[in-house]
Amino acid sequence: MKIGILGTGMVGTTIGSKLVHLGHEVMIGSRTADNAKAMEWIKDKGPHAQHGTFADAAAYGIIIFNCTSGGASLEALKMTGAENLAGKILIDLANPLDFSKGMPPSLIPSLSNTTSLGEEIQKAFPEAKVVKTLNTMSCNLMVNSTGVAGDHDIFVCGNDEGAKDHVKALLEADFGWKSIIDLGDITGARGTEMILPLWVRLYGVNQSPNFNFKIVK
Repeated sequence: MKIGILGTGMVGTTIGSKLVHLGHEVMIGSRTADNAKAMEWIKDKGPHAQHGTFADAAAYGIIIFNCTSGGASLEALKMTGAENLAGKILIDLANPLDFSKGMPPSLIPSLSNTTSLGEEIQKAFPEAKVVKTLNTMSCNLMVNSTGVAGDHDIFVCGNDEGAKDHVKALLEADFGWKSIIDLGDITGARGTEMILPLWVRLYGVNQSPNFNFKIVK
């Protein structure tokens, strides 16, 4: 499957590396076609890895992963061109965190409480099928559910049921997720994005990102 990844940071390269390893064709995108991180990433990835601009990656992929920094996601997605996202599944991993005052970060007010980054992306790109998931854990755990022992959960939400089903299948088959909790429409992103301040605090307490959440009934 051809997959576009927006963002060359740790999340984007981790997702991309896993997908290439599984045999997918991956293009990682950034603001410029000659991004140094992207060029370094493809060096040992073989013929299934490419790099380009945000627009190149969005046009290339059947499925698009948004792995950009949450505060810059809307701007980055505008650079892709709405026509390159239309009709496609856009998996949004980003969190609207404000690090301007250091650690711990706070949520960006304009993207929280009565809305969310996931919702604002769906509003800005109504023809895309936005699915929010993978944003409540470290990137290493995203692509390997066995990185934490025992049974633990991942959340998904989005307006398009078919798109969510497709993403659930990918999460299970490619990343090993078994316990997937569907939170309903894209407004569920308000809840999952609000988990991040708690996640950051737990990271500090544990001195490790190797943990996840389990909903016990």
